[in-house]
Amino acid sequence: MVKVTIVGRVSDGLPLAQGLRYMNEEYGYLSCYRQQAEFILREFSRGALTAPKMTIHIDNFCFNYLVENGVVFIVLCESTYPRKLAFHYLQDIQKEFEKFDKTLIGKITRPYSFVKFDGIIANISRQYIDTRTQANLSKLNANRKQDLDIATEDIYKILERKRNSETMRRLPVTPQPESTIWCSPQLEVIALKWTPIMIIVITSMALLWASLALTDDFIV
Repeated sequence: MVKVTIVGRVSDGLPLAQGLRYMNEEYGYLSCYRQQAEFILREFSRGALTAPKMTIHIDNFCFNYLVENGVVFIVLCESTYPRKLAFHYLQDIQKEFEKFDKTLIGKITRPYSFVKFDGIIANISRQYIDTRTQANLSKLNANRKQDLDIATEDIYKILERKRNSETMRRLPVTPQPESTIWCSPQLEVIALKWTPIMIIVITSMALLWASLALTDDFIV
């Protein structure tokens, strides 16, 4: 069964619309899963998630998401809910979303303020409550031999990668030794040892050449 649906913008991770807004205590626990869906949105905005389709397992549920034209469509279902049907549901929502003006969508600045689309999500989700309806069975049976080429991930692995990334950013940067033209400590030691000698030799040769030149001029 479809539990939570969120439509969000990939560029900044802003949630634009959601499905049914449960107010009773029976569905109060879904608020934590909605927070997880918002976390997934933020991961898109920072580039941590890039796959256009994915199933993310969490407890006895799973998030299925679909990305199209800079918008991500996320649905939380029970783990036993047919994944193929979940993606049909997301595709139906995506097709309805495409009917709206994209410039209007880009101007939204407050979370969940695209309430006009909430009702559309609710209407579509009702069509997917019962998986045994003729329409849903037809969707499940269509192209049965074609496997869903969709990546799977665990939410806790995504969270772990996020924590590791934040830890790496907080680590102090160790200053690297300045590179020299010699590119090697051994060569640098040799250069420091012989450079003064070479300067003395070159200077002496220059003075000798100058003295010889003056002597030749004087003789001439």
